[in-house]
Amino acid sequence: MSTKTARGNNKLRRWELALLLGVALAALAGAWLDGGQQALADRVIRLHVIANSDSDADQALKLEVRNRILTEAEGLFTGEETVAGAREILSGKLRTLAEAGAETVAAAGYDYPVTVSLEEDVWFPTKRYTDFALPAGEYTALRIVIGQGDGENWWCVVFPPLCLGSVTETVEDAAAAGAFTEGQVSLITGESEGYLVKFKAIELWEEFMAWLRGA
Repeated sequence: MSTKTARGNNKLRRWELALLLGVALAALAGAWLDGGQQALADRVIRLHVIANSDSDADQALKLEVRNRILTEAEGLFTGEETVAGAREILSGKLRTLAEAGAETVAAAGYDYPVTVSLEEDVWFPTKRYTDFALPAGEYTALRIVIGQGDGENWWCVVFPPLCLGSVTETVEDAAAAGAFTEGQVSLITGESEGYLVKFKAIELWEEFMAWLRGA
């Protein structure tokens, strides 16, 4: 083997090692980020309201249904529940919430059906709210689907009650009740340095893992 060929092979091996190291580091970082998102997801239940269509009328109706659902949900929690207890409460109120949504739709002059379900592993993109943000990933979700469910959706957090009108808690209130750790509060309120970069990394990692599962 010539010296030139040997040097070329050595250079190739270095690139291969660097590539393998990069893949390994990315996998470790991705697994860590995914674990952080999952730990957070295990503590919350998202609220997901999906409109019949993207027409102005259907989007306005979506907000009316959202407001009714938020009002109905205000009295469901005492502030002492765990996330498991909140799931149990919501599971027992699905029919009541669906009936409330249907009443709102009928009062607006429509005959769309309204379905309400509590579903596991629902994908959400990164979402920023006024005082906090949640990273992309799979969450348990209270889903309200109006009619065909083909329109733009609205989402927030039903437990801890961060979006329930007069009983809305702050993230700090929820943390004081044991819903979040100090690290999670720091992350989702933006106090953690580089949190937007972390959220983007989580989103990219989740999309990559979803692509692998699909492949």
